[in-house]
Amino acid sequence: MGKLTKNQKEAHAKIDSSKLYGVKEASELIKEITKTKFDASVDLAIRLGVDPKKANQMVRGVVTLPHGTGKDVKVLALVTPEKEAEAKEAGADFVGLQEYLDKIKGGWTDVDVIVTMPSVMGKLGPLGRVLGPRGLMPNPKTGTVTMDIGKAVSDVKAGKIDFKVDKTGIVHAAIGKVSFSADKIAGNAQELLDTLNKLKPASSKGVYMKSIYMSSTMSPSVQVDPKEV
Repeated sequence: MGKLTKNQKEAHAKIDSSKLYGVKEASELIKEITKTKFDASVDLAIRLGVDPKKANQMVRGVVTLPHGTGKDVKVLALVTPEKEAEAKEAGADFVGLQEYLDKIKGGWTDVDVIVTMPSVMGKLGPLGRVLGPRGLMPNPKTGTVTMDIGKAVSDVKAGKIDFKVDKTGIVHAAIGKVSFSADKIAGNAQELLDTLNKLKPASSKGVYMKSIYMSSTMSPSVQVDPKEV
């Protein structure tokens, strides 16, 4: 690590690295030590005692953060004409089908989430190499391939996020912004942790939540006590 800036040094000094913090305490500390000019994102990294290479230990799911994500999520609804009004009313930023399929084919991916219906999924197959690496491929498991387009759009807009364990056994998720109150950050964190607890695979032995770190875009990490969760 290179030289620390004055702010980083102060931030490190405020964290007791031998201590495990409660969720609320960690949330307060992150707010205190983040000195960015922009509204930084607050992130959780949870190391799970699972082997993601085993299909029956793949932890993935969705959670609706009670206080939203704090970011304006841009949603594209790829739908047939009879569903267009429903998607627009629910707040989709882009609505249509062929013109957007052509735009994506041309490399356009200026959206955060794509919602579509089962009958359209076949048309998205060839676009997998554009959408896959960017995490934009709709998936029935996360509720983004559905006939209930209006609900799917409004859920995403309200703060529904999906998460999955990476190949090193860690779940990373953004759970809000530093401008949120500590209570809201803690509430969102707790909701994600509770959801992860419910998803513990039956085949996972030993300690399930090994470590939990909370950080903001520019801050050092604060370790949260998994036993509290």
